[in-house]
Amino acid sequence: MSETNPADEGHSGPIKNPKQLLVAVFFSFVVPIFAIIGLVLYVTSANKPAPGVSEADSQKALEARIQRIGTVEIRDANRPLQSGEDVFKAQCATCHATGMVGAPKFADAAAWGPRLGQGYDGLLHSALAGKGAMPAQGGGDFDDVEIGRAVVYMANAGGASFPVPDRPAATAAAGAAAATTAPAPTAAPVQAAAASPGPATGTPAGAAPAAAPATAVAASAATANAAGEALYKQTCQVCHAAGIANAPKFGDKAAWAPRIATGMDTLVNAALHGMGAMPAKGGSSASDADVRAAVEYMVNAAR
Repeated sequence: MSETNPADEGHSGPIKNPKQLLVAVFFSFVVPIFAIIGLVLYVTSANKPAPGVSEADSQKALEARIQRIGTVEIRDANRPLQSGEDVFKAQCATCHATGMVGAPKFADAAAWGPRLGQGYDGLLHSALAGKGAMPAQGGGDFDDVEIGRAVVYMANAGGASFPVPDRPAATAAAGAAAATTAPAPTAAPVQAAAASPGPATGTPAGAAPAAAPATAVAASAATANAAGEALYKQTCQVCHAAGIANAPKFGDKAAWAPRIATGMDTLVNAALHGMGAMPAKGGSSASDADVRAAVEYMVNAAR
């Protein structure tokens, strides 16, 4: 009969028989595997639609949760500009073709008349920033110049005569090209001056120089008259051509007579700062000199 050494019992492991070995294997391998499977099922269950929710609705909800916060769009600044008619058909016709939600209908002069008094700048600001039921058009599919072209297209169909806007760079390039292709001054004036008779022939030598200031004054007056006519056609005729809001009609001497009697300075001051239904400068951003020229143009037509 052998004796058990107490020292050997102290150094033996917890597994003393095959049953204990099986239990240890079960808890060491099988239980963790089932735990992992359960965790995977729990995580993937979040992607399954809730009871009563279709797969399509669930997908839409998922896309809404992971949608991007903002976008960055890079546009070609040199691409050809869309015409006002094209922008109108794509962006504006929905409301302005039918007069929906109070929008002035296209080519309806009566509806556009009061609005044209704001001038191009006022109409463009309303289009870009939004007004009433019309949302802001700035930052959409078209740039600001193209929106401006649509505004001009609709306003001109309603009785205005605004020029079609273009990119500042294109305008500057056109001006530079015109300056480059302008014909150089000829030597004819110099030759004429050299050939003109002097004191020896009895003709006063100072006659030609004296004519120069008169020519300069006439040229300046013609330039001012052209600027006044241009501003009148662009801004003022919206009201003054038809007498809208009690504005004196262009060329109506009876309507203009009492106003002309107040003096040119009074008329110009009223045009610059606004009077009655007329906004300052007619709602335009014209210079003071051009406003004075427009007033003089209308006054001269009524005298």
